[in-house]
Amino acid sequence: NEKTAEITGFSKEEAFGYPLVSTFIVPKLRESVQSVLDNALKGTETSNYELEFRTKSNEIRYLLVNATTRRDAENNIVGVVGVAQDVTEAAKHDRAVAAMANELRQLINTANAPIFGIDVDGDVNEWNDKTAEITGFTREEAFEKPLVSTFIVPSLRQSVQTVLDNALKGCETSNYELEFRTKSNKIRHLLVNATTRRDANYNIVGVVGVAQDVTETKRNDRAMSAMARELRQLVDKANAPIFGIDVHGKVNEWNEKTAEITGFSKEEAFGYPLVSTFI
Repeated sequence: NEKTAEITGFSKEEAFGYPLVSTFIVPKLRESVQSVLDNALKGTETSNYELEFRTKSNEIRYLLVNATTRRDAENNIVGVVGVAQDVTEAAKHDRAVAAMANELRQLINTANAPIFGIDVDGDVNEWNDKTAEITGFTREEAFEKPLVSTFIVPSLRQSVQTVLDNALKGCETSNYELEFRTKSNKIRHLLVNATTRRDANYNIVGVVGVAQDVTETKRNDRAMSAMARELRQLVDKANAPIFGIDVHGKVNEWNEKTAEITGFSKEEAFGYPLVSTFI
């Protein structure tokens, strides 16, 4: 009809008598379209079948077609008629959205930061490559497991559960530190932003965590703290008097040996001017 001529660019005269499938259907769909037509020629009709028509200008038009058996006055099958809806713009939009979703999925999976997520029941439904790498658990091993009881160290489970529960109510948390237990039973320290996850209708469907692995930083901090404690102990226990002052000349260091030989305890000496009090 005229609408088919309009959207394909082929006039009725140009189309009549030519094989439909090999002339107007894109190669990748020819076999399936031929099957639909063959079925209709046997009396088995098909509804809402999407096909791709190649236009005269070599563009693609997406049509949603009902393939209906055509019969003569004596009910003999004489062909097939297709009643179609042009869904090109909708199909392009759907493909663009799908392409964007695939791109976002790839970005999440290959991101250089751990990204994980849960559904409303607290079960894992997001677990990117970096999370798998630092925990040792594959995506398949982690999916549908309860995040808190499976991967969080016992001492933090209650507080992490609170953070997740809040995010499931729309109250998000930034820079929350948690400890993941790895497959090899080691601890990884993560700094996490817990973000509420919503569907297209803005309903809350879960939580996604975008994290920074701060394990090495934590180890360094612990090492520095241990060193500072050791140095403090060395000063306090030294077999020589060690004392010190701040920029105002007031005592801010007074070890046990100094206390022993002066008779003034650390508490009695701290904050007093060294010169005028003890010299």
